Amino acid sequence: MGDPDLVGDVSGLIAFDLDGTLIDSRRDLADSANQLITELGGAPLSEDAVAGMVGEGAALLVKRALDAAGLQHPAFALSRFLEIYDTRLVNHTRVYDGIVDVLQSVRRHAHLGVLTNKPTAPTERILDAFGIRDLFQSVMGGDGPHPRKPDPQGLLAMMKATGAVPERTVMVGDSGIDYQTAQRASVRCCLVSYGFGFRAFSRDQVSDGDGVVDDAEGLARWLDSWVRS
Repeated sequence: MGDPDLVGDVSGLIAFDLDGTLIDSRRDLADSANQLITELGGAPLSEDAVAGMVGEGAALLVKRALDAAGLQHPAFALSRFLEIYDTRLVNHTRVYDGIVDVLQSVRRHAHLGVLTNKPTAPTERILDAFGIRDLFQSVMGGDGPHPRKPDPQGLLAMMKATGAVPERTVMVGDSGIDYQTAQRASVRCCLVSYGFGFRAFSRDQVSDGDGVVDDAEGLARWLDSWVRS
């Protein structure tokens, strides 16, 4: 049986990044990194500083945070960070305003997936906590069988599973990592400037056919135009 909410002959795919795109998780990630840092004897970093380290998986986040704090990298650092973060997943994290409405609208016209470099288990827990897991046909974390973004293999596997061709696939994200992933998979990309990964990206880098939007309303308009194209 297909998804009863899908309308018509649906062969498209919209793959969403998680942190900075669907959810604002800055504070919980920063608090978790800073707890690890203080446990190791360092001084906490600013929330903005930690947010700028997010996007390429927990291992790189921990490495960058410890480097910035001038600390050594004990072998247990990554597992300890994940243990800490597991207790803080939704303390302050929230779904960005208007995003649920966007998801509920576009899922009638395309398969939806989450493609993130965050590990799968916390990703699933966060989506469940906000009651949006069932809006996605697939969820792929950075600890799955495919390399992390910007390697396109995860996105390509999601496309294959849903029968989506490149011309009917969009990657929605907030960073250069997401944009590179889309380019390497030869699909279109829409970046959200409200995400904390966008500050390292320039609008001038966006090719014709791709987009940058500033809020959920803009994202809804862009995706509606894509659906109708």
